[in-house]
Amino acid sequence: MKLNYVVLGTNDMAAATAFYAALFDGTGLNHVPASDRMTYWLGEDFAFALAIPFDQNPATNGNGTMVGFAVGSADEVKRLHAKAIALGGSCAGEPGQREPKFSAYVRDLDRNKLCFSD
Repeated sequence: MKLNYVVLGTNDMAAATAFYAALFDGTGLNHVPASDRMTYWLGEDFAFALAIPFDQNPATNGNGTMVGFAVGSADEVKRLHAKAIALGGSCAGEPGQREPKFSAYVRDLDRNKLCFSD
């Protein structure tokens, strides 16, 4: 089984798009704006999207919800963690060894929790 895609809600599409465009810069992902309420980043076996909720209620982050990105190395974990914070995200766990992976955690501008792991 493969995961088809992940969608995170946002209340500010422009700010969220700028955050993820800068975060994903240099990763080889293709940014594909789909509509005024959705935008995607696509790669081989990778689909990540931002959306303004269809029901027009405010987007909220889930308690216990997290999106994990396998980034290939401890150095890339550290780089992306620092970059996310520099882009206005907040630290949710410094880079470090967490068995069995080297991982780091951040929250994006809408407080969605992200994990980068090697």
